[in-house]
Amino acid sequence: MEELPQSQLPQDDKTISLSGMYQDYFLDYASYVILERAVPAIEDGLKPVQRRILHSMYELEDGRYNKVANVIGNTMKYHPHGDASIGDAMVQMGQKDLLIDTQGNWGNIYTGDGAAASRYIEARLTPLALDIVFNSKTTEWQMSYDGRNREPITQPVKFPLLLAQGVEGIAVGLACKIMPHNFNELIDASIDALKGKKTDIYPDFPTAGMIDVSKYNQGLRGGKLRVRARISIIDAKTLMITEIPFATTTSSLIDSIVAAADKGKIKIRKVEDNTAEQVEILVHLPAGISPDQTLDALYAFTDCEISISPNSCVIVNQKPAFLPIAEILAISANNTRDLLYKELEIRKSELLESILFTSLEKIFIEKRIYRNIETCETWEEIIQTIDAGLKPYKKKLYREITRNDIEKLTEIKIKRISKFDAFKADELLKNLQTELDNVEHNMENIVPYAIEYYKNLKKKYGKGRERKTEIRSFEAIEATQVVIRNEKLYVDYENGFAGYGLKNAEFVSECADIDDIIVFKDDGTMMVSRIADKSYIGKGILHIAVWKKEDERTIYHLVYRDGPQGATYIKRFAVTSIIRDKDYDLTKGTKGSKVLYFSVNPNGESETLTIYLKPRPKLKKQVFDYDLAVLAIKGRNSQGNVLSKFPIRKIISKLKGESTLGGLKFWFDSYVRRLNIDEKGKYLGEFANQDRLLIITQTGMYRLVKPDLSLHFDNDVLTIEKFNKKKLITTVYFDGEKKEYIIKRFVPETLDKNMLFITDHIQSKVLLVSTDTYPMLNITAKTKKGIEKDVMNIAEQVPVINEKSKGKKLPYTEIKSLNWMDPLPEPTLLHDEEEAEYDDDSTVIREIDIDLNDGQSTLFD
Repeated sequence: MEELPQSQLPQDDKTISLSGMYQDYFLDYASYVILERAVPAIEDGLKPVQRRILHSMYELEDGRYNKVANVIGNTMKYHPHGDASIGDAMVQMGQKDLLIDTQGNWGNIYTGDGAAASRYIEARLTPLALDIVFNSKTTEWQMSYDGRNREPITQPVKFPLLLAQGVEGIAVGLACKIMPHNFNELIDASIDALKGKKTDIYPDFPTAGMIDVSKYNQGLRGGKLRVRARISIIDAKTLMITEIPFATTTSSLIDSIVAAADKGKIKIRKVEDNTAEQVEILVHLPAGISPDQTLDALYAFTDCEISISPNSCVIVNQKPAFLPIAEILAISANNTRDLLYKELEIRKSELLESILFTSLEKIFIEKRIYRNIETCETWEEIIQTIDAGLKPYKKKLYREITRNDIEKLTEIKIKRISKFDAFKADELLKNLQTELDNVEHNMENIVPYAIEYYKNLKKKYGKGRERKTEIRSFEAIEATQVVIRNEKLYVDYENGFAGYGLKNAEFVSECADIDDIIVFKDDGTMMVSRIADKSYIGKGILHIAVWKKEDERTIYHLVYRDGPQGATYIKRFAVTSIIRDKDYDLTKGTKGSKVLYFSVNPNGESETLTIYLKPRPKLKKQVFDYDLAVLAIKGRNSQGNVLSKFPIRKIISKLKGESTLGGLKFWFDSYVRRLNIDEKGKYLGEFANQDRLLIITQTGMYRLVKPDLSLHFDNDVLTIEKFNKKKLITTVYFDGEKKEYIIKRFVPETLDKNMLFITDHIQSKVLLVSTDTYPMLNITAKTKKGIEKDVMNIAEQVPVINEKSKGKKLPYTEIKSLNWMDPLPEPTLLHDEEEAEYDDDSTVIREIDIDLNDGQSTLFD
């Protein structure tokens, strides 16, 4: 369509040009949403709606609760976006338990239940809010959207409120996501910032849980937080979730668990939600399912572990800016310092004015200047007379006397003049001057003053605000290692197909739909491929199995002939890493090569082969044995050693040997509280198949289990070590039922399950535990004679009893301290005596200290 020239367009006052309208209006709208709705200001850490809510509550503040509906109505004078947005924002602020003191049903951050209607719930400002947010003297003001009321541009917040509350907002083409942080840690970090020290602070969530901050990246884009629920193993069939990840609810968490079970990723019997004031979700397992493996699977396939991507965006000078958390904290600390200085300046000015007027009043009355005005006939004459009477004293005052000052003197009542007390006036001036000196001193030392301000905040409000979220390093969970094997792998050797959807094929093993399979063929090739419903892998299959990545324990034995007439080679190798769907040649690559013998050894076992050569003239030895234990384990690409240059008729396995890899060595990493084979943490020892790990907890449980990388260890674990059948466990515990101290020595006998070795009472707990052969116990107790100290030789004074027996009562009712002394040395054995073997590789995870007041034990890291 041809565009008409401007001269031919209808000339109407209502005609509006569309040129550029969309671009201009869209930019205006985007800017408005960013600045006025979604992103907080760096000065006070508040969005506009939050700022207006707090200002409105301060207007209504009288120490009593106000209906939230009333607050919403009052806030609408300032906020043009309706009652719903104000109510939602106020509920979110109330749930943070920082600035708003709530009353009524404000919802539940654990279950996700919403708050009651605004007419049913009440709120008022907390003492903390009144201390850190408001000061009309230092507040900058602007007119509200309709020009009828005055509202703050930003609140004079003297605290890193933005980092304490956290914030999340979505604008046009921009998002903001700042995590909440711990109140006390923010104060300590602010003090460090004022001192010029660098400090790292990490999020702390009201839902508690655990957090991995290794990729936090100071809260900037590209960073990532991994947050986990806290899950405990109650028994072999029950897991309990007591803390949930931030940004989840018990309902969403349970839904994700049920969804994972429906997909076959985990196997559970039922999920029971007992959440009330605290989170309690019970996950019941069917018989035969490992709780440790299920725990890892919950982290791998459900919302028990989530990733959060922070995006630290704030408004700085009316523009969005992406700042690291440390910089936001430093800006807040400096802003607090400047606000405190401004408050001191204002107070100094007030004190100077008070001193000035008190001095003028004293002079006016003491020097009887008021009598001089009795003969004055006009107002101007009165002013001039008073001014003349004050003239000798003006040099002592800090500023010039104004007409307004003189007019104030004329307003002094006769009653006050008649009762004027010069001594009290001098005392008042002295107190004002003392306060002024103090203010000026603080202004000259503003940084120490600001630090003291922060310390007072922590002292006043820090109690009960300890860190809830535990900072830990999470180990990577390999999904294929923890997924439930809910499928069956089948293979059709004749046609070369494999998968979990085949019918009338040979069963191989249990598998999962995310597993990889490894295939060896008779032409000496190998391939790893993702498992499928049905896939063609080729004919001539020798071996097929589920493949485990980085598996260094499974060793393959291969004997192959190089080409049609070549020599025979033998090799041992592991397959730890591959490229999927790539054919790997395990021979020298000569055409016509053929596999003569192949075996799989899950724990690196050796074997002895009997080799039968084809008969030929002058060949004296046609049968011989070959022990593969002498053959080194190499990579899959090695060609192997020459087994024979003569043709081989057949090979049979004569004898299976021991593992040439030896026992598996385990370490315990106390930071992530997991076992590992990567030499991280404390070395526990080398474990063969029959060896067990001894785990002792403060609740009085011990477990003898096979070491496994999937094992989990709670915070109450006292000791982890390799179990030695010749060692005894010596423990001192508190009997919660009878309020007695018991000492006990026993040999652990129960394998593979939790065994209680103290009395079954909620207050019973282990105080000390040792696996030394000859332990020595130092006791300090309060008796009728006073403080008494005792040293016990346990081996001589305490008999060895059954693990289910109670033990020997200590003859003290109030013990001040308990601690192990250096154990007695082992006795020297004679030549013909059997030498006992002891493994001293033990890890003490927690120490015990006895509270001197009540004799109860207290754990500390």
